[in-house]
Amino acid sequence: MSAIFSMTGFASVQGLLQGQGGFTLMVKSVNHRFLDLNLRLPSQCDALEVQMRRMLKERLRRGHVEVTLQVERRVGGQIQLNRELLDAYVQAYRDAAALHEVAAEPDLNMLLRVPGVMSAENGLNKDDMVGLEQAVLEQLGPVLARLDEMRAQEGEALATELRASMARLGEFAVEVAELRGSVRDVQFERLRGRIAELTKGVPVSEERLLAEAALLAERSDIEEEVVRLRTHVERFLAMLDEGGELGKRLDFLLQELNREANTMLSKTSGATGSNGLRITELGLEMKAEIERAREQVQNLE
Repeated sequence: MSAIFSMTGFASVQGLLQGQGGFTLMVKSVNHRFLDLNLRLPSQCDALEVQMRRMLKERLRRGHVEVTLQVERRVGGQIQLNRELLDAYVQAYRDAAALHEVAAEPDLNMLLRVPGVMSAENGLNKDDMVGLEQAVLEQLGPVLARLDEMRAQEGEALATELRASMARLGEFAVEVAELRGSVRDVQFERLRGRIAELTKGVPVSEERLLAEAALLAERSDIEEEVVRLRTHVERFLAMLDEGGELGKRLDFLLQELNREANTMLSKTSGATGSNGLRITELGLEMKAEIERAREQVQNLE
């Protein structure tokens, strides 16, 4: 049996760089129809991003995956002042003041807050970037392994809930199968009484009555739907036992189960008596159970 993975998980790992730096690598995944990768890396990490995307695609199949890399600054890093940009802002301020004949000087405190004027040096040169790429790629495998552990735990919990849902659907199908015979008899007697009322005592041949009853039975019989529903449930459980990538296949099977439940409700909509009402009630419970199962399946890879 292969592991069943949820698309929901989180994992992080910390690493050290040569010298006085370090980094934190975090991976978070949630459900998505396809594989959607979103990498948040520091600048100058284009080559690293290409390699990380390739590794992620090899390990993951579906889900919205966010990967965040935070590089810690070295102790003793220096604050860099962009003198040219600051001079440009000061000159622009003075030109605007002269244009409007306003006696004012720029506020240095405000200008230093302008993005790009001041920056903190992280201490990573070209050689450091090579070391960063190597260290991050070495940790990407372990962090994905931790992510898979959490996803496998979530997947097993979802599989347990889905097995319980299928067990309830199986019980509903058994009860419907037991009730369908008595509902058919009630419908036959109802037909007999209706024909007698419409003909007002005029004799009706037994053959005609049987023909009408056969037509009614064919339109309202739900034996095929019950058999198919139970077959789908058995297949669903077998797929859970097989494991692997099940999300899309199980979702399709649940659509088939919902179709059988809808047909069953349609055929028994006119049924009367306690058994007929009970079949309708069971059909509605089936649909609710199938919808709950679909919500769980949406989280499976």
